[in-house]
Amino acid sequence: MYYQLYELNHAVMAPWRAVADQMRLAFRNPLNPLTHTYFGRTMAAGFEVLERSTRRYGKPDFDLPTTLIDGQSVSVHEKVVWQRPFCNLVHFERCLPAGHRKDPKILIVAPMSGHYATLLRGTVEALLPHAEVHITDWVDARMVPLSDGGFDLDDYIDYVIQMLHALGPDTHVIAVCQPAVPVLAAVAVMEADNDPLSPSTMTLMGGPIDTRINPTAVNKLAEEKPIEWFRDNVIMPVPWPQPGFMRMVYPGFLQLSGFMSMNLDRHVIAHKEFFAHLVKNDGDAAEKHRDFYDEYLAVMDLTAEFYLQTVETVFMKHALPKGEMMHRSRPVDTTAIRKVALLTVEGENDDISGVGQTKAAQTICTNIPDHMRMHYMQPDVGHYGVFNGSRFRREIAPRILSFIGEHGRGEKAKPVTPRVIKGGKAGAGA
Repeated sequence: MYYQLYELNHAVMAPWRAVADQMRLAFRNPLNPLTHTYFGRTMAAGFEVLERSTRRYGKPDFDLPTTLIDGQSVSVHEKVVWQRPFCNLVHFERCLPAGHRKDPKILIVAPMSGHYATLLRGTVEALLPHAEVHITDWVDARMVPLSDGGFDLDDYIDYVIQMLHALGPDTHVIAVCQPAVPVLAAVAVMEADNDPLSPSTMTLMGGPIDTRINPTAVNKLAEEKPIEWFRDNVIMPVPWPQPGFMRMVYPGFLQLSGFMSMNLDRHVIAHKEFFAHLVKNDGDAAEKHRDFYDEYLAVMDLTAEFYLQTVETVFMKHALPKGEMMHRSRPVDTTAIRKVALLTVEGENDDISGVGQTKAAQTICTNIPDHMRMHYMQPDVGHYGVFNGSRFRREIAPRILSFIGEHGRGEKAKPVTPRVIKGGKAGAGA
């Protein structure tokens, strides 16, 4: 009944939330003499913290209306080019100037791990000036009616294959965090079938390929509990009146609770500082807090079958690195990958996917030629910094684009010379 209690709590708090929002506006009204006093700012700050702490955060927008191409601002339009019950494939269509070169096609497979694909807004923004970018926009499981069927890890792999088929030849796939395993499995299946539409390159970023290496708190929790514990304690039916009523899910609010509990002191300090910034009328700092938590606190539900299969396959059995992973009763053979160039990216301070877990893909994909593989470890970044932020824009994104440029189909692949690059470490192979 936890999910029902969670919904009831939101309903009970709704009137108080509305009152808090009205009082916040009253103490910020320029016609109110108290607005310009310390007391007024303190009251407004307190009411805003209360309102934001009890709010349900909806799915954010990508909000990328333009991008810069060759120094010229061009408009960008979001267009759904492929659709299934649990996913929309969004193309960021750019209004390119006449005579513009042909840019590579990139499929970004966003994590299906509680947050929306908009968490990768910065990733998309950094790649847009140089590529035709597509991203998997996963659908909140509680919004999908039971009549649309289920969705598990096998379906996820099928979705990736179908999207690569829809995008056509010479597509480059990037998997961020959780999708690293299903994307690698999908590419292995395509290569085993000699599929001509297998991607030209595969970039795996901060993903749990082999969680036996440098296990984190997330990995240890999965190893300490049997799968029955997860089934009995975190799987719940979607309450009425949501469209997915009675669908069994892993609720987003539980996932968020787990994330926040890992760094609870940091979140408490952030909200105390947010309150102080509001009282001081420090608008820039307060707005940064709002932007981050508007994204961070927006969560979605996962289907029970997908969540449980992922926990068991990836974190308990370590099936992929052991060569034991199955896709619809068929072995997933990573040694079948021969024509797809592989780039793995890790963050030195990643506390979600430990250092070495993503690099393990280089070890299990034994038949990719050395000149078609590269590993890069970014110093001084955590999990989020692997795919977002200033170091991603400055250090990581250029390397991804360079790797993609080197290994596009139809062009002779150029050897990747082992090297140490200022600001990070990179090299061919392992």
